Amino acid sequence: MPHIDDDLHHFALHGAASLPTGRVEGHVEFASARIWYATFGSGEAVVLLHGAFDNSEDWGYQIPALVASGHRAILIDNRGRGRSTLGIETLSYELMADEVLAVMDALGISNFSVVGWSDGATIGLILAMQHPSRITSVFAFGGSMDPSGVKDVDPSMPILGLVFGRAKIDYARLSPEPAEFEEMRKAVDHMMRSQPDYTAPELGAIRTRVAIVIGENDEFIKPEHTEYLVRTIPRARLISLPNVSHFAMMQRPEDFNRAMLEFLDAR
Repeated sequence: MPHIDDDLHHFALHGAASLPTGRVEGHVEFASARIWYATFGSGEAVVLLHGAFDNSEDWGYQIPALVASGHRAILIDNRGRGRSTLGIETLSYELMADEVLAVMDALGISNFSVVGWSDGATIGLILAMQHPSRITSVFAFGGSMDPSGVKDVDPSMPILGLVFGRAKIDYARLSPEPAEFEEMRKAVDHMMRSQPDYTAPELGAIRTRVAIVIGENDEFIKPEHTEYLVRTIPRARLISLPNVSHFAMMQRPEDFNRAMLEFLDAR
């Protein structure tokens, strides 16, 4: 079995799996930004939300599995990432949650599940908290809901250089604003210094079906924060993925997809 670091080196050099063909894509104008989306397949809607400096191509291994299992998979590039513009609004998790709803409204989809990674997991839980009538379930992988949940990471960690280097390459390739990487980076950094910051009573009000998912070797999220989320969100299910880090959906996609589909399809 390949070592986790080998997987990350491969991702840094080559990116994630290519998105499958046959997508329907478009843009939605929302709060001064132009938000890109793409849909694949048909059936119950599942929105996949990427991490902080990344883009929807991180989900290349998950789209075929979702479509094959009878889901309509929907990708959204959050503002300033991928094929979406940044706009002039102050970046926040709640703003990005609202842009997800704007895309779904444009598609005429009332109810949907969320599979979120890292910041995408945070956005998914905010949607469950603030818009419970819209959200069927949330598979929240590697996310935090207050500043105490993130480890003190050494800036010189090799993984940070690998992942950030990949983000710059993808930004130059995909963005309609290819010269604005530094502006996007500053906006995301500013947001992450104070957000998210939700209280236990706010999390305790969530009634949506939730899975809190963590990789056994996650580099960024404290195990005790994952345990706190499971205790605090009513009926939240803990899913621990062995032999993976914060990048499980690219490192061990079959294991990730199995856990994702078992949760989404449970009744």
